[in-house]
Amino acid sequence: MIDIDLLLSWGATYKKMGSNETIFREASEAHFYHQLVSGSVKCVNINDDGGEFIQDLIEPGECFGEFPLFDDGIYAVTAVTEKESVILRLNKPTFQQILREHHEIHMEFTKLFIERLRFKFLLLKELSCFGPEHRISTLFSYLKENKKNFCNKCNKVQLTRQQIANMTGLRVETVIRSIKHLEEKGSLTIDKGKVYC
Repeated sequence: MIDIDLLLSWGATYKKMGSNETIFREASEAHFYHQLVSGSVKCVNINDDGGEFIQDLIEPGECFGEFPLFDDGIYAVTAVTEKESVILRLNKPTFQQILREHHEIHMEFTKLFIERLRFKFLLLKELSCFGPEHRISTLFSYLKENKKNFCNKCNKVQLTRQQIANMTGLRVETVIRSIKHLEEKGSLTIDKGKVYC
């Protein structure tokens, strides 16, 4: 999102984290801007039974948890590493100063917020109005169109069945059954357990 050299010149530091480590928790205060350098991070809401709803899967180069840096609110999600990861962190006041001095970066964040908001509207519509196969098809179409969690060279969906379930509000069994139905309809291909669109 922000050029790494610019972040480092403003005092950002690298933080190495292992797999399945919590970076920040839902409802906690924000003190840093976070940008993923390598690895994988999921932003989730966790219910009382420990079930997860995945709000976003972060890929290298993307930022996460930035909303409270703009409104001084609390985190709306919990961020957890999915594998060993390296994160660039910059303290909140310095991040805000960068935005004041670099209007083009501020505009990029506005575009990012709109993009993420559109995705949330899409998911809310799917969750409230449509069945499992439609939800999964819409999610795959969005990922392919936005080149996110999707291999552009081979058209492989780079999500596990569990991640798909956690993003669509479905059970894993329902995801497996629905993907099989979509394959039977010719909407996608399954090869050695991998899904291709």
